[in-house]
Formats: sequence, structure tokens, C-alpha cells
Amino acid sequence: MPRQSIFNMPFSRVYPLLVQKAQRKGRTQEEVDSIITWLTGYGLEKTDLNVPCQAFFQNAPAWNPLSEKITGKVCGVQVETIQDTVMKRIRQLDKLVDELAKGKPLEKILRT
Repeated sequence: MPRQSIFNMPFSRVYPLLVQKAQRKGRTQEEVDSIITWLTGYGLEKTDLNVPCQAFFQNAPAWNPLSEKITGKVCGVQVETIQDTVMKRIRQLDKLVDELAKGKPLEKILRT
């Protein structure tokens, strides 16, 4: 079975993986939700998570301008150097959840 592109994968398949990553390190789903809301502007309780990741990130209602301060590597890729906007946004979210899982305070993750 060929691997499904992250762009075509429903966000509803990615979301639980992000939550599990955080929970394995003692963090909460609410913290992951806060990160997603801060980054994208989505209110997750009213958002259809079954849309493809590409649409989820392209149609984010209020992409946070502070997202440009997200730097570092995710899976060996330097986030700030990614040219494709959607892939950059996907990696930025992954980077923030990584920071959460590593114990960083939520206030610092949200660049406040």
C-alpha cells in the first residue's frame, strides 16, 4: 500500500498523533488544542477535522504572524527554510508540539 501524502491525509488522522506525542510526556490535549488555536485561529470544537491537511492549513482563519519566530529542526529539516507554505505550516505545528512534549512552558511555546 503506497504511503499517503500528508497533504491528502485528513487532519483527523494527524491530530490524535499530535495529542499522543504530548500525552506520552505528561502534557494534555487541551495544551495541544491551545497551540493549534494560537497558530491557526481555529476553534477546534467547531472545526471539521476531516478535511485534508492541505485544506486545513491553507484555510486557517487567522494564521498567527508570530509563527515566523518558530525556528529549529523537525525531522532533520530546518523549519524556517521550508519554501512550500503548507509544508512549512505543518512543520511549524509539529515543532510547537515537540516543544510542548519536551517540557517547555506553554507561554514560551506561544511566543508570548
